This record gives sequence, C-alpha cells and structure tokens, in this order.
Amino acid sequence: MNTYELIAPCHFGLEAVLKKEITRLGYEILKVEDGRVTFTGDAAAISRANIFLRTTERILLKIGSFHATTFEELFEGTKALPWEEFIPADGRFWVTKATSIKSKLFSPSDIQSIMKKAMVERLKTKYHTDWFPEDGSDFPVRVTLMKDEVTVCLDTSGESLHKRGYRLATVKAPITETLAAALILLTPWNKDRILIDPFCGSGTFPIEAAMIGAEIAPGMNRSFTAEQWTHIIPKKCWYDAINEAEDKILRDIKMDIQGYDISHNAISAAMENAKLAEVDHLLHFQQRPLSELSHRKKYGFIITNPPYGQRLESEEDMPALYREIGEVYHKLDSWSMFLITAFEQTERYIGKKATKNRKIYNGMMKTYFYQYMGPRPPKRQQ
Repeated sequence: MNTYELIAPCHFGLEAVLKKEITRLGYEILKVEDGRVTFTGDAAAISRANIFLRTTERILLKIGSFHATTFEELFEGTKALPWEEFIPADGRFWVTKATSIKSKLFSPSDIQSIMKKAMVERLKTKYHTDWFPEDGSDFPVRVTLMKDEVTVCLDTSGESLHKRGYRLATVKAPITETLAAALILLTPWNKDRILIDPFCGSGTFPIEAAMIGAEIAPGMNRSFTAEQWTHIIPKKCWYDAINEAEDKILRDIKMDIQGYDISHNAISAAMENAKLAEVDHLLHFQQRPLSELSHRKKYGFIITNPPYGQRLESEEDMPALYREIGEVYHKLDSWSMFLITAFEQTERYIGKKATKNRKIYNGMMKTYFYQYMGPRPPKRQQ
C-alpha cells in the first residue's frame, strides 16, 4: 500500500490533544503547526483517521506543495502535481476552499479559478482528451497559502468531522462536537468520575463524554467523500475500520454524566441528540437552574460552556452569572471545574484564580479554558 502525507486541522490551541490521538492510533507525526497536525499513513489510515479521531475537523490527503508569489507560478506549480494518480477521467474536481495567510496571492476566487484551469491542463495531457464529463466521484481540493508556500490537498472527509450525525436538534450558540471532545480530553476526567454540565444546551459535552467513556468512535454513523475513491482506498479499509470500531465499544458500561439547562427546549434537544448518538442510557438530562446544582458525592467534574455575553445574554448580566457559578462551585467540596468562555473577567467574578488557563480560538473568537483542579480522590484499597 502507498504511504501518504495526511493533514488533520484542529482548533488553534488544541494541537497537542490531536497529536496524542493520532499517536494512539499508531501513526507517525511529521509536523505540528498552529491549527494542524501532519502525519503519515496508508490507505487504511485515511479511513481509520476519519472514523476514530475526535478532535480534527477533517482529514486532508496532501498532493504536494510549492512556492508561488505570482499567478503564473501558482498555475505551473499546480500543473506539475501528479493529479492523474488521484483523479480518474470521470472525476468531479474543484477547489472547494482557498486560504491565504501572509502571502502575495490572496484572492480566494482567483486562486480557485487558476488552480482548476491548471488541473484541467494536466489531466488533458494525461488522459488525451479535451473534455471531462465530471460525472463520477467527487474530489474536492483544499489549498492553503502560508507565507507564499502553497499546500495542496484532497479533502477525504467531505462534511466537517464535527458533524457526527447525532446533532439534529440544536440550540443557539452550540459548541462544536470536535471542540467539546478536545476540551474533555484536556481534563483528567475518566468514565469512573461524575460529570455535570449545568449549561448543557443541546447536550454536546455530556454526549461527547459518554462516547469517549464508552469508546464509541465519532465517525461510525456518517459517510465520507473518500469512500468513493476505491482506486485509492479499497472498500475493505472502511469495512475493517467500522468492524474495529464496533469491537472497541464498551457495551456494559455505567457512567454518571448529567446535563442541566434552564431551557425546556434545550433539554428536549439534548435528549433527542443523545438518543440518536445511542448514549441516552448513559446520560441524565434535567431542566434545572444553576442555583440548584449540588451533589452529595465528592471528586466530581463540572465541564461546561456558560453564556458569555457575546451571542446570547447581554454583557451586563455576566457578572451576576459568573458570581453564581463561583458560589455553586464553592459548595461542591473537592470537585474540579472546567469552563470555556470569552468573558474576560471570569476569575474575578468566580472569586478564585484558575489552576490553569488556556487560550483557544473558537472560530475567530478568542476564548479561555479555565481549569479549576480539585484534589485527587484517594486511591482505592486493593
């Protein structure tokens, strides 16, 4: 089997989590950069990465890279790439996204248009034809220009991998599934510990935690563009990856994961999504205000995405809300709390400095992941 260079993009600030995931899958890391991890793998790695990785947005198959400061260099560099090794004569191909950072060429539409022409020119000479029907499988191309270095990839995933297939019901300002999974994996939480999300919205944190605890692969119930590329990835690779995922599921597991929200619609959405994710038996959702959050057990976890005044509530409501979060947390003796928010004065109103604070970009929004570490539970007697 051929070996490929694969690129996995992720949220800025969460590269280390993704790197650990890829290493656990058994693949060699080539490079870790802002917002992406590059690794090597064969055809089976493409299917396994799409099905198993929780924290990447997509899996890109690198076609090549070159330097370009003019559109002529962009054309010639694109034309020199071995497109015929990937795209068959009937393939439907286009540049679905062009991103330019600190580069002389910066117009996405011009980059897309010139690259498409260059691909056509290359394939004309290889397939000895002047016309392509483009009625076969899809081959979406993604290109990044970083300081005039052009990286060209095929998108193997199609729809972003945060679309697991379970979140049909949603609420305002949801957190994405990939970001939620990455944040959970940043914490010391494990399946034997209590987890509560008091602002659960449509249930993303509890559902992702249940899938992590039960070892349910996030891509089991969706399809991928590269499933049609049978000349690159044999169908058997996908079947094997799904069988591997099925074998890994912990079916008899019991967990204490709870989601609360003040909104009845949010709780209804969360319950519906949990059912679609097939983890509803592992979760408990309840309409309940923050003020009623309490638990008799020790050493639990709060992992949550509270409102922060930029999308839902008004800015003036924030001090009172975060003061209440602090009061509730103070009563939960020995618990740990992790919250992602863009509210700059979080620590001031919670009334306690976080153990750690990590800056994370949620799209273009700068947010902070405040980590309040409680004591470790005593080791159980053998």
